[in-house]
Order: sequence, then structure tokens, then C-alpha cells
Amino acid sequence: MKCVIAGGNVKVLGRAVHSLSRIGDELYLEPTESGLSLRAVNSSRSAFAAFLFAPFFFQLYEPGSAGPDTELFRCKVHMKSFLGVFRSLPSLEKSVGKCLILLKPRASRLVLQLHCKHGVTKTHNLAFQECERLQAVFDTQRCASRLCAPARLLAEAVVHFPPTLAEVTLGTGTGGRISLRNYVEDEAEPSKTMVTELWLAEDEFQSVAVAPGSHITFCLKEFRGLLSFAEAANLPLTIHFDEPGRPVIFTLDDTVLEVHLVLATLSDLDSSSQCPSTNGVSHLPAPPDDFGDDLESYMAAMETSEGCSEGPPSPTFPLRTPQPAKSKPQQQQEEEEEEEEEEEEGAVPGTPPHKKFRSLFFGSVMTPGRPGPATTQEVLAEDSDGES
Repeated sequence: MKCVIAGGNVKVLGRAVHSLSRIGDELYLEPTESGLSLRAVNSSRSAFAAFLFAPFFFQLYEPGSAGPDTELFRCKVHMKSFLGVFRSLPSLEKSVGKCLILLKPRASRLVLQLHCKHGVTKTHNLAFQECERLQAVFDTQRCASRLCAPARLLAEAVVHFPPTLAEVTLGTGTGGRISLRNYVEDEAEPSKTMVTELWLAEDEFQSVAVAPGSHITFCLKEFRGLLSFAEAANLPLTIHFDEPGRPVIFTLDDTVLEVHLVLATLSDLDSSSQCPSTNGVSHLPAPPDDFGDDLESYMAAMETSEGCSEGPPSPTFPLRTPQPAKSKPQQQQEEEEEEEEEEEEGAVPGTPPHKKFRSLFFGSVMTPGRPGPATTQEVLAEDSDGES
């Protein structure tokens, strides 16, 4: 693969890398006939972002050659290494006139050359790792609600929230009004909690088609990263969402650029026991025995196998993910589950409940501090009471 970015597009590429750096620690590069795709996913598989730069974005774009039975080469690099090349955005605009990206599979090197003023050339040789295709499973057409607004409107709205805020709730009201509110735990004491809520009128949006009374809660950090890119590019931002627990999709569309940001949403307790269909994969067919190694097929297989025991796959699962093997009798396992429920009921008052964010890839429920399958643990509060 070989591509050349010239002029102000170098800074646009740099902004895209800065936005992706808020998602994950690895950057996936996939050259295709449709353009160069840059993607990232977080460690819990609850946030996914993809930037697709069309061939017209580049001064020169050569995706490489693929054989009849082979695909184009794709790889992943460490995010910090790639971000270091585009660390200073003002410097890119002032001094860099052209950027060359060259992928050398045989040498296992990704070469980035910045051609600066006064004949200065900066060459960065980054090590990469060959990888499978990274793709989230979603479908914007299946979302019941859709919003489209200028990026500046949303950027000015979220500036009222503190930088340390983790989650924000987007809700709909009467007359097409849209609200943004900081998420507060149910057990939080009202006297010690600060609540910030903003209401935006319908006429401030370019288009509003939402279900009355709907609301979703998602992470704010990744959303801020996309907003900064959209505001700098002066592109309208479209939000596709459904009921709580299903992914929210943010999209940016341009003639030379296509952006998708998919975030998991917080599930309601009432809907956690139900088994609704997932977004875009309501009835996934069972994967064949010899399905390929690409990650999209693997994710689809995991979505199918980890759904409800009866009915279509569910976006929200019990707190404990299924273990790969069961070595204990069923009766003993049920007793352990009852003991775990008693431990949760006897927890310290004021402890925030587990936030159930659906993994976009494997359909599991991720809890803070517990990225893997949950195991039975002792309540530490009981030990501390015994020592006193």
C-alpha cells in the first residue's frame, strides 16, 4: 500500500488519529478499493470507531494488489507510536506539506514520511502486526430514533459537563425537545450529587425523528473525541439509537470521508431480564463449521451462541457470562448462584450497582473492574467488620 496526503488533509488525518486514540490502544489499518480504513476498539469491546478515507482524499492512493484467493494486506500498530507522528496538529498545518504512508509487508514496517518546509523530511518506521478484519455488528436502519445536528451545537452542550464525567444520558421530551444530563447512580444521595441538565429545542437540529420518552446512557469520553473532529471538519453529526442496552451509532458523512462511532449503552434493570433482538443481528444464522478467521464472522458466531436459551439473541445478559466448561453438578452450581445473590443483597449500603454495558462484539455484559467472566468472590466488608 502506498498513499500520499497533501495540504490541509494531513491535519484532517491527524485529527482522525487523535479521535481514535480515545478509543483504543491499537490502530487497525485496512487498505481497500473503497479507500483507507482506520479503526479502533477499546479493551472491553464496548466502543468501536472507523474512519474511511476515500481515494479522492489522497493525492496518490495505491491499495496494493491482491491475488484471486487472497485479500489485501491489513495490519495493526500501537496507537501511541502512530499518534506520535501527528502529535502536534498546529505544527502539521504550518510546516508539513505532504505525508507519505507506505506499508512494507516483507520488511514488517509501516513507513510514514512527513515532507516539511525547507527540504526537511521526517521518516518514521513503525513496527506492525498482521491482523484479522475488525468490524462491529450494527445497522442504523433498525434504530427507532434518529437525530441530526451541527457538531458545534453538541460541542457547546457537552462543554457544560466536567471533564471527569464518565457517562451522559440523552433523552427525548415533549415537542421534540432533546435533553442531555449527567448520569447519576440510583443509590446516590441527592444532597451530595450535582445534576446538570440541558434542553435543546427541536428547531436547533437539522432533523429529529425520535420515539417519545426514549433515553440512552453512554460514555462521554469517546463522544467528545468524535465531536472535536466533527466540529473542526464542520460536518453535521447524526445519532442513531434505540432502547437502552442497544448500541448507539454516531455517523459523519462526506464525499471523501465516512465515520462511524458505535458505543454500548447502559441497560435498564427492567429490560435486563428480557431477550430482545440485537441491533442489526436479530436472527443471525448459525455459523458454518469451517467459517473463516475474519473477526466479523467470529463476532457473529459469538453473538449467536451467547444469546438467550430460547428466542433471538439478547443484547443484555446476566451478570455472569457463561463458562466454557461445567465441571460441577447442576445442583451445586445453583447453590453457588443463590449464595452469590445473598452476598450482593448484603453488600454495603450506598454501593453503586453494577453498570451493564453490552459488549458490541461478544454480547457479554461488562462490569467496572471485571473485564472477564465474573467469579464468586467474598465480600470484603464482612472481613473488615470482623477485625473491628
